[in-house]
Amino acid sequence: MRFDPTPLSGAFVVVPEPTYDARGFFARTFCEETFRARGLDGRVAQCNLSFNEQRGTLRGLHFQAAPHGEAKLVTCVQGVVWDVIVDLRANSPTLGRIFTVELRASDRTMLYVPEGFAHGFQTLENASAVFYQMSSPYQAASARGIHWNDPRLAIPWPIATPIVSPRDDGLGAFPLEGI
Repeated sequence: MRFDPTPLSGAFVVVPEPTYDARGFFARTFCEETFRARGLDGRVAQCNLSFNEQRGTLRGLHFQAAPHGEAKLVTCVQGVVWDVIVDLRANSPTLGRIFTVELRASDRTMLYVPEGFAHGFQTLENASAVFYQMSSPYQAASARGIHWNDPRLAIPWPIATPIVSPRDDGLGAFPLEGI
């Protein structure tokens, strides 16, 4: 695996490095030891799969507040998504900055999202699916979010009129003080 740093400290685009032969390929997509050796949270406490029927579906921006913050390893396993993270760490020099990346099932690229970030995505193809590995289990009392179209973040969503759940459309404003 190759870990390409993003402009947001602690977040990485993770690229599997396949070994090919006549059958196809084999690639490692996760190794707790490799993640920990890089100073990343290597725990996997929960895995989730999000399937999205329609192009333009938007989920997010979600995070869990302390003490239940979570790191995520996100990959698109079917279709294509526009993935977005927002740095919410109160003492971070990149507080409030975003990073976007297109995740495609065809190239198996992943995004490592450290604890203290909000995360969301928009599907760019029908029938897109996203697989998440999380370092902490979901805790409803700590679930939080930021409105997907918060003007302070100015996220360049590729599809201007997304399909959004009522819950996500009712999320609040970006917390200026961080979390």
